[in-house]
Amino acid sequence: SLVARMTLKAGKITSLAESIRAIADMEDPISHTLKKTEVAKDLVFEKMYCPLGVLLIIFESRPDALVQIAALAIRSGNGLLLKGGKEAMKSNTILHKVITSVIPDVVGKKLIGLVKSKDEIADLLKLDDVIDLVIPRGSNRLVSQIKAQTKIPVLGHADGICHVYIDKSADMDMAKRIVLDAKVDYPAACNAMETLLVHKDLNKTEGLDDLLMELAKEGVVIYGGPVAHDTLKVPKVDSFHHEYSSMACTLEFVDDVQSAIDHINRYGSAHTDCIITTDKKSADTFLQQVESAAVFHNASTRFCDGTRFGLGAEVGI
Repeated sequence: SLVARMTLKAGKITSLAESIRAIADMEDPISHTLKKTEVAKDLVFEKMYCPLGVLLIIFESRPDALVQIAALAIRSGNGLLLKGGKEAMKSNTILHKVITSVIPDVVGKKLIGLVKSKDEIADLLKLDDVIDLVIPRGSNRLVSQIKAQTKIPVLGHADGICHVYIDKSADMDMAKRIVLDAKVDYPAACNAMETLLVHKDLNKTEGLDDLLMELAKEGVVIYGGPVAHDTLKVPKVDSFHHEYSSMACTLEFVDDVQSAIDHINRYGSAHTDCIITTDKKSADTFLQQVESAAVFHNASTRFCDGTRFGLGAEVGI
């Protein structure tokens, strides 16, 4: 999964360029009036977008994150300090050079700085008078460490423990397509499915058996929760709060939609979760009660993406 995150092939470079063009083509967000209210005669209150200031973004593994972060910072008028992982240092250095080389002199090439030494982070985290926001993008350990070391506001995002719940009324052909896409398309991504929850009435049915066979054909290793381990004789999972980032996932059976919601809110990471069902009431309950950033009905978790949402890019938050 580490190699998959670090690799920059031609197709990925092309899609990165396209996402930057999409951001460039967007309406300028700065000085855009969101709301205008006359609170009293001749006293007008305006709410506007404005830059945050200087951002320090610390990220792991993926060099394409540098490109997306830089494009978003430039577009939104923010200064930026970037610290990538040592495993992608050469890629990050070249990408930073490419980006700063095209920033016009009127803006200044120092708008985006690249921090190369890990030792410098501790000093930067003390600069609460200069840096306005820190965004650590990586493991739980990284996020926790950054929060403990600074007075600067921290916007933390870590795990991508995404769930797909197949309800008893689900169209199983649709379920098969969604689950395969969510798990197999790009397993190393933070929006890939890590846990498959299935209504207990679907256990030992032809539709579920067919789905499990397809996952096995693709090379997906399935680990079971207590119920799935007993009934399907698959290896038992050590923890429900686990991000594989590879061709593996957890499977567990639940009693109903409420049990699925409770499971997700307890063990998930509030990233992206999906329900597959033809029952509108179950779908509405799921969409309203799952406490995640993105909640989908009959759509793959892989659709949680800044480009897909028409935002050009996003930083996983």
